[in-house]
Amino acid sequence: MAQTSAPKQVSSTPYISKVWVADLGNGTYKNPVINADYSDPDACRVGDDFYLVASSFDAIPGLPILHSKDLVNWTLIGHALKRQPPFEHFEKTQHGNGVWAPAIRYHNNEFYIYYPDPDFGIYLTKAKTATGPWSDPF
Repeated sequence: MAQTSAPKQVSSTPYISKVWVADLGNGTYKNPVINADYSDPDACRVGDDFYLVASSFDAIPGLPILHSKDLVNWTLIGHALKRQPPFEHFEKTQHGNGVWAPAIRYHNNEFYIYYPDPDFGIYLTKAKTATGPWSDPF
């Protein structure tokens, strides 16, 4: 004897995805702190502020920069790389190539980001503020 089931009811309210928030609002947090693909992160502290940079491979704008006051709540504040040299080479997508494992530092009132490109060497870009403007990589 076959069983029959009642048809499932479909909600009239459309599903809305929730934004991930690591901060539980009570002095604690849940992992992951950053629920996004920020590969090879590196951070530095300047006073009470933290700045993070991550790999961007061949994506432009590149070298995303995030800011936090507490290492839990992060905000994307900009990108240090408008175009990626060598420009002719990166006019076409280069899967797995480009910016790998950058490092961000602060010294003498200036931010420095060093980043390697496995095919073309190590580059440097710098700025007076983390939001830029950033120098052309050299």
